[in-house]
Amino acid sequence: MVTMNARGKTGLSTEDLASLTTALTAGKRVTVYLRDPMPSLDLPAGASARVISVDGSTVTVRPKGVDDQLPFEADELLKTRTAATPTPARQRPVKATPASPRPSGASTAPKPIASQAKTTSEPAKPTSAQPNPAPPKPVRRPKPSSAVSVTITSAGDTAWTVSLSHGTKKQGKATEVTSDRVARAMQVLGDDAAIQAVNAVIESARTAAQKRIDELSQELEAAKAMLAHLEVQAEGSDYE
Repeated sequence: MVTMNARGKTGLSTEDLASLTTALTAGKRVTVYLRDPMPSLDLPAGASARVISVDGSTVTVRPKGVDDQLPFEADELLKTRTAATPTPARQRPVKATPASPRPSGASTAPKPIASQAKTTSEPAKPTSAQPNPAPPKPVRRPKPSSAVSVTITSAGDTAWTVSLSHGTKKQGKATEVTSDRVARAMQVLGDDAAIQAVNAVIESARTAAQKRIDELSQELEAAKAMLAHLEVQAEGSDYE
């Protein structure tokens, strides 16, 4: 079934919508054209628009020169750009023919002057009356996203932060939490991939802490040995 609008132009048919869907699935760039002008966006009739998605008879497009995605119905778009209607040619004025000179000896009685052609031509009338263009439809703005995102980030060996986003806007500042609380939260969620990722970070921090403890223990034993040696020397000097 082919959709016809009030101006007699063919809109997108069901076959055209199926063809656009197939091309988008194949990753191709598909272009359609606006049926009517949109003065609010300074878009003339026939402006090209890239197809973003097809949902039933609704086609979401991005017109050329507009950084926004707008939905249109199938009868508001054209598959091909229509040719501009030619402007009727204006008629040129006809020059008046000058009167021939009067022969000598002719009667002095005035003679009627031949009528001259009209020098101004009437503007050509269009062959057929065209209806007034349909008023542009208001621009439909996409609804803001209502998705809520919770992000848990490792900020060091033992420090973690939790941040909240509403759509693309962050809500407040990130809050610091300890690694044990993050591990318990992952266990409650039950996501194996998240549990393994968090445990890997915690295990790495635990290994680093144990290594530091071993190094400090060795330094402590060395300091104790040095202190004992100094005490022995001090006692020997007292006996002398």
